Amino acid sequence: MNKENGIRQLAPQALWSNFADLNQVPRPSKREERVIEFMKGFGKKLGLDTSVDDVGNVVIKKPASPGKEGRPTVILQAHLDMVHQKNAGTDFDFESEGIRSFVDGEWVKAEGTTLGADNGIGVAAIMAVL
Repeated sequence: MNKENGIRQLAPQALWSNFADLNQVPRPSKREERVIEFMKGFGKKLGLDTSVDDVGNVVIKKPASPGKEGRPTVILQAHLDMVHQKNAGTDFDFESEGIRSFVDGEWVKAEGTTLGADNGIGVAAIMAVL
C-alpha cells in the first residue's frame, strides 16, 4: 500500500480521502487560484450552486433537506491556503507540488514540509459534510 492510500483508509474515510485530494493541490498563501478552481469543481461535481466572490471566497450552497426548508441556514467556513514551510535540506516547490503526506502510527505527517492541516482538515470536513 502506498503512503497516500494509507491516509485514504483512515476513518472517517470521506474526511481523510478529501484531505488527501486537497493536499495534491498546491495552495500556498497568496496563490490560491488552483485550490479555488479545485473547490469550484468539487461543488459543481456535486451539482451544487457554486460561486466565487470578489475576494476569492468559494461559496457552495446546498439546499435544505426535505422538511427542513424553514430551519436557519448553517454556514461552514475554513480557509483554503496553507503556510508553506519546509525542513532544511528538503527539495520541494510549493508552487507546483502537492504535499506528500503519510500515516506514521497514530499521526498523519508530511515528508519534509508542513502538512497543510491548518485549515485543510477543516476544508476536508466541509467537503465530507456536503
